[in-house]
Amino acid sequence: MTDEEESITVWQPLREPVFRAMWTAALVSNVGTWMQNVGAAWLMTSLTTSALFVALVQTATTLPVVVVSLPAGAIGDIVDRRWLLLSIQVWMLVTAGLLGVLTATGQTTPWILLLLTFSLGFGTAFMNPTWQAIQPELVSRDELPAAISLGAVGFNIARAVGPAVGGLILAATGAATVFLLNALSFLAVLVVVYRWRREPSPSELPPERVSESIRRGVRFVRNDRGLRSVLARTLTFIFFASAIWALLPLLVRNQLGLGASGYGLVLGVTGLGSAAGITVLERARQRYTTNQVVLGASALFAAVLVVLGTVHVVAVALVAVAVGGIAWISVLSSLNTAVQTLSPEWVRARTLSVYMLFFLGGMAIGGLAWGAVADYLGTPETLVAAGAGLFVGLVGAIRWRFPVTDDLDLRPSAHWPDPETAFDPNPESGPVLVSVEYRIDPTTTAAFFDAMQELETVRRRNGARYWGVFRDTTTPDRYVEVYLTGTWMAHLREHERVSVADREIQERAASFHVGEGPPTVSHFVSEMDG
Repeated sequence: MTDEEESITVWQPLREPVFRAMWTAALVSNVGTWMQNVGAAWLMTSLTTSALFVALVQTATTLPVVVVSLPAGAIGDIVDRRWLLLSIQVWMLVTAGLLGVLTATGQTTPWILLLLTFSLGFGTAFMNPTWQAIQPELVSRDELPAAISLGAVGFNIARAVGPAVGGLILAATGAATVFLLNALSFLAVLVVVYRWRREPSPSELPPERVSESIRRGVRFVRNDRGLRSVLARTLTFIFFASAIWALLPLLVRNQLGLGASGYGLVLGVTGLGSAAGITVLERARQRYTTNQVVLGASALFAAVLVVLGTVHVVAVALVAVAVGGIAWISVLSSLNTAVQTLSPEWVRARTLSVYMLFFLGGMAIGGLAWGAVADYLGTPETLVAAGAGLFVGLVGAIRWRFPVTDDLDLRPSAHWPDPETAFDPNPESGPVLVSVEYRIDPTTTAAFFDAMQELETVRRRNGARYWGVFRDTTTPDRYVEVYLTGTWMAHLREHERVSVADREIQERAASFHVGEGPPTVSHFVSEMDG
């Protein structure tokens, strides 16, 4: 890191007025959301004694991400992100208000609670990719890691305050008040986002269709080795770690013998641990790699699961959940930062939506699985099993290591010239075949192939359906790289989206060319139907 990057603290992005307003609004909304979570989970324990139904509250919160995450990311990269956020906040305000009214009038059943909790989860699934994708628009590039960590600080301050306040309100007035206050909390975000004057991203091309946008986003993630590593580690961690959030209400009620306010206290201590964990994380990042931080924090969280399953003393449980909060935020902040730093602006909402799909989808599936297991084994035994599983899952860290991103520059390079054409191709014509001709000294062939393997990754994640390098049988030093993309319009988008980091890889491959002038690029457009 440079001296300038080392001097940036986690609080520095708050000097930016727009970021400060957004952060504060998100804090208020998250407090309301955590109050909602406490109210919903505790209300379900009053409506039914089934561990499965109690666990389904978490599933209903997170399962919508499986349904809408990819479309949400695609839409977040296509439409005006400001108006999308406004629409989502209105949806969530109405849903939370309806749940509050139904609960106040005694009409909430377990299925109604799950349905409206699912509706709120639907809004969250649509909001999260876009909300996180706007962070680089609010701060400088050097401040981005600090801004992401600061977002985690706000989230976990809310986790500390929301459950405690929610538990007190729940004990004093009931779940209906908690739900109605959550509805009001969405107004904070509505006001701030409405006042934000966002600068639109310049592009001379029309927006993508949603289906095309989804395919491009999935293709980018599938062909990026760094993102694949992050997603594999995310799924491994969250599946086992979800046991604590699914079963904590039952642990508090049955093993610790606490009531609603006690449940709020336990979650509040967890949130305080997470907030304190940001300081621990900053120091850890200065001494250890991201891979080492995630590995150590995951092992620590596994130990917390085992302790909670075996020691049922309130004081010990409070210490354990505080430590768990530190481990939790260390893992999730590191994973989120990795996704954002590996994603260029044009596809960021989509890569984040895939990340949220793995993260919240893993929580939904894990919550369902651990709830079903707890109905047979019991809550303590299930927590121990989840902790043991997480320890075993850490073996995957040997293969799925995080890439170094300190020098990765994903800003648009704009170094590709417009394609030379003697006619105007139909934008929807395709597929499009692009060829690049190189002349290679036989003594550098091996190094050239190494460079081309890196270039293959760039071509495929930016949209290539097929890629290959061919050698001319009559002219042995002549090599032709070819790749196939969907349509002429899709290829034009590549010209806008190629990044500085992509350019460096392309220039390394081109450096082996020994012919006169740069490598020759040709474009061929299919105009045949079928």
